[in-house]
This record gives sequence, structure tokens and C-alpha cells, in this order.
Amino acid sequence: VQLQASGGGLVQAGGSLRLSCAASGRTFSSYAMGWFRQAPGKEREFVATVSWSGGRPYYANSVKGRFTISRDNAKNTVYLQMNSLKPEDTAVYYCAAHGRPYIGSYLPGEYDYWGQGTLVTVSS
Repeated sequence: VQLQASGGGLVQAGGSLRLSCAASGRTFSSYAMGWFRQAPGKEREFVATVSWSGGRPYYANSVKGRFTISRDNAKNTVYLQMNSLKPEDTAVYYCAAHGRPYIGSYLPGEYDYWGQGTLVTVSS
């Protein structure tokens, strides 16, 4: 499956952005999906994951209550709604597909496919 992330940009602290990740290729609904991010000089870290049906969302503590992951299988797209953004949310955000459909993972090594990343910059 091929993944294409979009929606990043520059936003002020407290603002919102919605990231999208469009999938093509194999059956999108066969995969749990995840979002990760990587800030300059830091390792890639888990943000959120959702099962094939859109259920079982799971979030990193750092984004819980501010970010919402969702998916539309009819559009082969997964979303990350980001509210109340903080400067520490600045990073390249990546979407990823996990071959186990019923529940994703917080471990990047368990994901099979990755998008190219979209840059989110939050100014103070």
C-alpha cells in the first residue's frame, strides 16, 4: 500500500490543523493505521493509532485530549485532527499502516508501510 500524507503547515500556538493520509494499492481496511512524528534531532515517536474499523483509538499521553485520529475507509484516508497545538508539537508527521487490522501499535518497527511525512510547525 502507498501512503501520501498532507495537511501540514505553519500555525500559531493554540491553533488547529488536520492532517490527511491517503492510501492506494491494497485494501485500506485491512490495516490498522498510525501517526508518528519526528522532531529535529529526536527519534520518531508514536502519536496515535486506530483499528481497521475506526475503533480502538489510542493516543500518546502528550497528545491525549488534543488530537483525534479517525478514518474513512470509503475514501481510503486516515486523519489526525490536532487542536490546541503547542510549539513542542513541531515535527514531521508520518502516517503508517500496520498489517494487524484489529489493533495498532505504538512501536514504529511493527508498521509495514510509511508515508513520506508532512511538516507541522507551531510558532509561539
